[in-house]
Amino acid sequence: MGHSVAVFGAYGHTGRFVMAELSERGFEALPVGRDPRRLAAFGLGYRVASADDPASLDAALTGVDAVINCAGPFASTAAGVIEAALRAGIPYVDVAAEIEANLDTFTHFTERARVAGVAVVPAMAFFGGLGDLLATTAMGDWTSADEAHVAYGLNSWHPTAGTVAAGVVSRERRAGHRVRYTGGRLEYRSGGELPRLDWDFPAPLGRRTVLGEFTMADVVTIPRHLAIPEVRTYMTVDAATDLTAAAAPPVAVDGRGRSAQTFTVDVIVRRGDARRRVVASGRDIYAVSAPLAVEAVGRVLDGRTRTSGVASAGEMFDAADFLRALSPTIRVEPVSY
Repeated sequence: MGHSVAVFGAYGHTGRFVMAELSERGFEALPVGRDPRRLAAFGLGYRVASADDPASLDAALTGVDAVINCAGPFASTAAGVIEAALRAGIPYVDVAAEIEANLDTFTHFTERARVAGVAVVPAMAFFGGLGDLLATTAMGDWTSADEAHVAYGLNSWHPTAGTVAAGVVSRERRAGHRVRYTGGRLEYRSGGELPRLDWDFPAPLGRRTVLGEFTMADVVTIPRHLAIPEVRTYMTVDAATDLTAAAAPPVAVDGRGRSAQTFTVDVIVRRGDARRRVVASGRDIYAVSAPLAVEAVGRVLDGRTRTSGVASAGEMFDAADFLRALSPTIRVEPVSY
């Protein structure tokens, strides 16, 4: 049997995808969470633990090689599980899309994880991780750029209960303010409507209306290691409308449990008059977080890393090679100007 990987929040929507991905890749997946009845449904050995109970987390991580945290809101769970991972001396990966939770991880654990020699990779998911890998790949041999733009072309967005709960926490922490990354720092602004513009996605998506300043975790992950003072993210209006209306949760349409949702992530970096562009596409933003997180764990355990301590995806891994390993789940193609 391969490495043992604990999945905290295993019975959540994304957690179930992660459990399946681990098993398919030959890892020994260990479900961890608060509800023994739901854990038992996996038909595997399991451990009961809560993010606010350090003793239970220590027991849950005993004898495992790594932990993936899939339990949001991560503002409530990340710190406790990271602390337990540091005590156990094992790598930690999460799928947090929450801007503030990811900031907390970098702020509070960067030095401690480095000293402990433990890899901590937050936002290793569709939002935050994928955009960072794409931006890093687009940069290539550039050491700096003027701007990075990450446009999310989602045909729809049926949010999970976890996404809705995380959004509530984020809005409370921001006191209703909007956030953007400009001038090399995060800037919080009072309300008002988000600007709308047209974005020319590659075929078959084509031109779509997107919301500007629809800020996602990429504004935390990308500037952590790339010298880019302006990082902007965009979301198709239709998907943003679904999210605001808290549309019905995703509905599985295949044997893997994936929904019919499709996505295109269009990343452009600009330096002076030069532009570089990389585009990724695939299906189901929640399902695709599983291969991202599991590939990250595999690379950390195999020693295929570029740094230690807390790092985002593009800093921790060889971004272009990482993306190639995810083909054909995520199709990536450079688009030249």
